[in-house]
Amino acid sequence: MLPSSRFGEFSMYMIIVGAGSIGTSLIEIAVNEKNNVVVVESNPERARDIQDRYDITVLSGDATSAETLREAGSERADALIVTTSDDAVNLMVVSIAVELKIPSTVSVVNRKEHADFFRKLGANVMENPEEVVAHHLYNAVKRPNVQDFAILPEGAQIFRLKVAEDSPLVDRSIAESRQRELIPDSMQILAVSRDGKQSIPEDDTVIQQDDLLTVFSLEQVSDKLIEKLTG
Repeated sequence: MLPSSRFGEFSMYMIIVGAGSIGTSLIEIAVNEKNNVVVVESNPERARDIQDRYDITVLSGDATSAETLREAGSERADALIVTTSDDAVNLMVVSIAVELKIPSTVSVVNRKEHADFFRKLGANVMENPEEVVAHHLYNAVKRPNVQDFAILPEGAQIFRLKVAEDSPLVDRSIAESRQRELIPDSMQILAVSRDGKQSIPEDDTVIQQDDLLTVFSLEQVSDKLIEKLTG
């Protein structure tokens, strides 16, 4: 039985299409966050597995059918997230979701050249998740002092780095580091974690050894700059 309303005990009513590796991870997060989740999965075996693991509604059916999305509760849904490995399926589901006036649609896009088709429909996209994971693994090995590395649209990057004892940032304010051109204009320090506490830095914030910096860069950061900053 479907939930009667998007409001109430749960924070969001979400329809998740696809219960592969990405979809399953998303389902677990959404359920743990107390969202109201309905899953649509075309593979009966996968659908049964999700139904056995979670106390949620699971439909074994074709999400490219408007009737299936209506059965999933499209009129009450706050969001629909499509996670299959087939961009044609994902695009069709997003198109139907737009017609059904689901407020927010998000889709995995497996090939970058398809992303604009999704954006034209108003969907938020997650481009090529396998490539994102590959980049993350590669950077974890290549840059051990860099954590939670992510590539954003148009070449921007966000990551966390730990400041070593011999880093030129140590005992200097952010303003001084900029004056000395240690921190380029394209880079912004968003947060400083120190002794388990996180704060938003000001220009006069002094960086210390073992600080964990959350950094945003408008352009790709070179290995040379990473080595320079981390020490």
